[in-house]
Amino acid sequence: MSVNKKSSDKDISLDVEAIKKLIPHRPPFLFIDKLFNIIPLETATGIKKFSKEDYFFKGHFPDHPVVPGVVIIEALAQTAAALIAFSMREETNNKLVYLMSMNNCKFRKPVFPENVLELHVNATRSRGKVWKFKGVAKSNNSEVAEATWAATIVDR
Repeated sequence: MSVNKKSSDKDISLDVEAIKKLIPHRPPFLFIDKLFNIIPLETATGIKKFSKEDYFFKGHFPDHPVVPGVVIIEALAQTAAALIAFSMREETNNKLVYLMSMNNCKFRKPVFPENVLELHVNATRSRGKVWKFKGVAKSNNSEVAEATWAATIVDR
């Protein structure tokens, strides 16, 4: 596990092993490789590089592989879950972050094998155990998807 903490919160970065200590997702359903630009309880950026070998490309689509939109949205949600779990380590120990709703999902451009996704998430509101987020996914400096959603913290 590697957690790098420098002089300010924005300099914190988490590798995949540190992320796996925060959220329960595991390959082949873990869609973030790195988390950085972390401002606890506010914002973070996740990174996911897709490989030609990723399981979903065999069926989506065999002659023209494209990352499914739901995978991009899941990657945004996992980035938000890791942000909250990191920010509230004491309160989220042995808990899960569940999606409650997804809204305003928009897909702008396709994502292909070997593309890298930048997953920019912002916590926009929290009330008790319920959080609201806005996220934008980018690849090659272009916006490929966006969404708003709500999530809640629950016992395992």
